Amino acid sequence: MNGLENNGHGQAAVAKQPLQREDGEESKWYEEEIHDDLKLCYALNSVLHRGASKYQEIALIDTKHFGKALIIDGKMQSTEVDEFIYHESLIHPPLLFHPNPKTVFIMGGGEGSAAREALRHKTVQRVVMCDIDEEVVDFCRTYLSANWEAFASDKLCLVINDARAELEKSTEKFDVIVGDLADPMEGGPCYQLYTKSFYHNVLKPKLHDHGIFVTQAIFFLGRPASDRSLDLALNLFIVQAGPAGVLTHKEVFSSIYNTLSHVFKHVKAYTAHVPSFADTWGWVMASDHPFTLTAQLIDERIVGRIDGELMYLTGEFLISSTILNKRVSLSLLNETHVYTEDDARFIYGHGRGHSA
Repeated sequence: MNGLENNGHGQAAVAKQPLQREDGEESKWYEEEIHDDLKLCYALNSVLHRGASKYQEIALIDTKHFGKALIIDGKMQSTEVDEFIYHESLIHPPLLFHPNPKTVFIMGGGEGSAAREALRHKTVQRVVMCDIDEEVVDFCRTYLSANWEAFASDKLCLVINDARAELEKSTEKFDVIVGDLADPMEGGPCYQLYTKSFYHNVLKPKLHDHGIFVTQAIFFLGRPASDRSLDLALNLFIVQAGPAGVLTHKEVFSSIYNTLSHVFKHVKAYTAHVPSFADTWGWVMASDHPFTLTAQLIDERIVGRIDGELMYLTGEFLISSTILNKRVSLSLLNETHVYTEDDARFIYGHGRGHSA
């Protein structure tokens, strides 16, 4: 093996022995461990760049099937070929359901893709992107050309800080708050940003009336996650609640849904298949106002509000994405677990990347 390998301590190691294909040429792979007995492997063209901040390891790789891929701490964050699925699903539903979104707060989001999609909305006047890791932000601003325009926008306010601390001290309220964090893995209490007390005492007071919140909610076993930025949002709170497949939805998805149900009057779960993640992914929107738009009205808002064509979402498809299969629906209905500081659920995973 000869390439990226996470040695379990957040350091990139170089493996020594390359594997050979039958034709004698070196075979390069990026490998991600999902469970002890399950790994995903992605054939590589090359490793374009590797770096490290005081918080996390960063790599940009060029895969044969998914194009360029951003890797943080050995976990795939997004790929060139299908990142539009994740980021359109994360950003546009809350902004479209909001009657007139003008301000957006993004917790994390250092990649810049969430800000890029939010800035496509003609009503949006200000996007605050708060990420704790300046080196990751600089890395993405340098290497992810798709987001150069977003980083250069005069509507974007980039803050380098812990998102919870930034929200707590801010006197500003927002229309939409988005949580877009790297997968929490080792070294800090990241899960506390998904607790009932955080939602109720810190996040919700920073939303305007009709606000919506969305955030990533994936937790990994191992040492506590490093002290990274937490994505906080605005009036509309949308939570990217992680794997939502038939076999994976009970890991955190149903619990996050139930926790938000204890804080907001209305919650709406929806899913999408992300090929590079090899699973169905889930999000939850939360607000004190109902989500009542029809497919036709959503399509009208897409045309009237968003610059350019969406690649994934339509009104009809967005509505259909809220219809969950029977097993997942019953789990959401019957879930009793509520996230607290003393009672959190976690997803297995310590993330490895190698090229073999």
